Amino acid sequence: MSEEPHTNSVDETCEEDEINLLHLLLVIVRRRMLIVKICATAIVLSVCYSLTLKNIYTATNRFLPPQKENTSALFSSLLSQAGGLAGLAGGGLGGSTDLYIGILKSRSVADAVIKRLDLQKEFKKKTIEDTRMVVERVVKFKGSKEGIITVSANSKDPQKAARLANTFVDELTRRSVKLLLVKAGSERLFLEQRLIVVRQELKNAEDDLKAFQEKFKTFRVDTQATVAIEGIARLKAEIVSQEVQLATLSNSRTGENSDVKALQAGISKLKSQLGAMSGSGGPDNVIPTAGNVPSLSVEYFRKVRELKIQEAVFEQLSKQYEVAKINESKDSSTLQVLDEAVPPLKKSKPKRSLIVLLSTVMAFFGSIVIIFVQEYLSRMSPEDTEILREIKQSLRFRKREA
Repeated sequence: MSEEPHTNSVDETCEEDEINLLHLLLVIVRRRMLIVKICATAIVLSVCYSLTLKNIYTATNRFLPPQKENTSALFSSLLSQAGGLAGLAGGGLGGSTDLYIGILKSRSVADAVIKRLDLQKEFKKKTIEDTRMVVERVVKFKGSKEGIITVSANSKDPQKAARLANTFVDELTRRSVKLLLVKAGSERLFLEQRLIVVRQELKNAEDDLKAFQEKFKTFRVDTQATVAIEGIARLKAEIVSQEVQLATLSNSRTGENSDVKALQAGISKLKSQLGAMSGSGGPDNVIPTAGNVPSLSVEYFRKVRELKIQEAVFEQLSKQYEVAKINESKDSSTLQVLDEAVPPLKKSKPKRSLIVLLSTVMAFFGSIVIIFVQEYLSRMSPEDTEILREIKQSLRFRKREA
């Protein structure tokens, strides 16, 4: 007996829900003409609005930044022979996609494009800052995982869209060449000054050895000492090469940079090796000490060693200097344009059919809300009607006071 009331209540609830759903459907059917009118009005207005919008065309330029391995066989051979500093010089600006997108977004590139195409007059802006803001909206840059950079330009004129995209790429080419030449020029000047000093030191070493030989005649040294001297010369040349590289990096990077720290550690290690090879005591030293060989022979070894060191340093710096001159003489960019921007035949926007469709959908749901509100207002109790009337009067009174 106790379960029967509970079952009846559940049935009544289900019945009420069914009645409510049917009632809602009935409201929609009764006021369907309002829905049709609202949707029809939305379609007409959205069609008229979309027709007033002018066609926008998008032109796209795709290019590949220069790759680090993109060098000739002869140039690669020079780089491998010239050591670490020349390897840095040969890399140019590198193949970083983010680097070239950053250059494209720079103010200097945008201003150059604005002046070349007279965009301030075309966009009817009073200042170049306002023109630059418009350019940022109509020109977009994007890099892909493969390293390809895309420059997309929007315009109402297909010809202008293509010209705008191509001009940005052309200006990037000029800017990258300029940056590369400035970088190579600073390296060449540094090496040129260093070569002057090394050339004089080499001349002094040659004159010193010549004077020693003329005074004491020529001494013959054993094979072991000769090999040791050449090893010390190579170590000294490597130290000088890395010191030059460190000086170059220090001009543009701080002492906390990982490359700078690595170079400093490498120089310290090489100096330790050099000290071990050219030590003055102990039975394991490669170079005989003064107590083991005649003093004149030791002096001769020192002078020959100094001469070989200066020769190795001079040879290393000369190769680096030649690579720097090659970099400075480059007058063309290594940007590879894959797809030059051409005037598009089809518009990219506005998408009129999508505008009409979205407007119709929004109008449909809006009309549903309206008819339910109307139905609710028509079925309000007298008490609720009175409350609504008082609210309206209160709002009118406040409006008159204002």
